[in-house]
Amino acid sequence: MAMSRKSKIITIIISVVVVLLAAFIFFRFFFIYSSGVNAGDINYFQREGIIFKTYEGKMIQSGFKSTAEGTTGLHSNEFKFSVTDKAVADSLMRCSGKHVELRWKRYFGTLPWRGNSQYIATEIVSVD
Repeated sequence: MAMSRKSKIITIIISVVVVLLAAFIFFRFFFIYSSGVNAGDINYFQREGIIFKTYEGKMIQSGFKSTAEGTTGLHSNEFKFSVTDKAVADSLMRCSGKHVELRWKRYFGTLPWRGNSQYIATEIVSVD
């Protein structure tokens, strides 16, 4: 039995919507936007959550910043991150207050089981 013209159009529209939705979900939640290494002192690292228990941490990155008047002052940034790998999380639990270099990946969106941050720490490069 041949499909009518109307049912072919509906099938094409539904197929296009499904492909676009799949592409959106992939780029929003699974596409790695950027990656890199940050260094700083671990301020805290903890496991938290009500339904999904995730590992969350904050690193303090200190440095110098020039001001408009030409003077230089101490400046610090916070780097909030999540960890999905239990082995990395267990190592970071012992690093509170230490200077650490972390390799990370950044996603456009967050998923509840992946953590609260777009930045996911994947590896400890060094600990001082």
